[in-house]
Amino acid sequence: MQTTNHILMIRPVDFKFNEQTAGNNKFQVASADADVQQQALAEFDGFVNLLRANGVDVTVIDDTLEPSTPDSIFPNNWVSFHNDGEVVLYPMFSENRRAERREDIIHTVSEYFKVEKVTDLSTHEAQDIFLEGTGSLVLDRDNKIAYACISIRTNEIALSKFCAATGYSAVVFNAVDSSGFPIYHTNVMMCVGDKFAVVCFESITDDNEQETVKNSLTNHQKEIIEISYNQMNCFAGNMLQVQNTHGENLLVMSEQAYLSLNKDQVINLEKYCKIIYAPLYTIEKNGGGSARCMLAEVHLPLKG
Repeated sequence: MQTTNHILMIRPVDFKFNEQTAGNNKFQVASADADVQQQALAEFDGFVNLLRANGVDVTVIDDTLEPSTPDSIFPNNWVSFHNDGEVVLYPMFSENRRAERREDIIHTVSEYFKVEKVTDLSTHEAQDIFLEGTGSLVLDRDNKIAYACISIRTNEIALSKFCAATGYSAVVFNAVDSSGFPIYHTNVMMCVGDKFAVVCFESITDDNEQETVKNSLTNHQKEIIEISYNQMNCFAGNMLQVQNTHGENLLVMSEQAYLSLNKDQVINLEKYCKIIYAPLYTIEKNGGGSARCMLAEVHLPLKG
């Protein structure tokens, strides 16, 4: 299934602007506020409460002060969980993000879910080859297609290794921001749901690549809802479809993303999902990621 109601989230203890990631994440802006961690923590807790109030099963694990991992709030970049029991670990661009990979987190998840196999792609870090999880990969899980825009954090060699290990096929393209700089993660310009896709096609400047993406989506019966550069910069591409315990489809995003949408876009999305959103301004500004980045979907089979 494309969606799950089981979500893993990491509660931050030292969230802050990460100098190591800022060079290629143009969504990051350092805040002058002294209490960034406290503001981010309040946003995180509010977001968790929103998800749980809407019937989503959220496992929250506290980050640790040592080693320092300022971006631990974005676990989707280092791990993904699949419905055949496979766990995939990913090669990360910045050194301080590599410390986010924690065996104890996998162990906690395995207490409730069946882990049949762990595929570790992180060894590619030694060759400066990176693929940052479901930031780099926007997965159509039903059709086993991985959409990926190439950047320093999304390497085609690692992508081919992921596809070989999981049976996915890749749709590869280039995407740039309005200044022509490569977009660091696919999931800030694209979201794929069970019956729809949200895409910033302005960012795919090659006509043939744009056509390839459109054809793949329409051939798999996705209604395309296009967003603009301005909306992408408000994280309107950084959405995730989840399910609650009653089987209801939810589309999760930040308040900033929701407010950037026009009336017709909201109407189209609400044909498929109930939209829920939370204020994540501090996290978005300093971390350069939003709601989808904070959610690691657990598709593993439950233990009997």
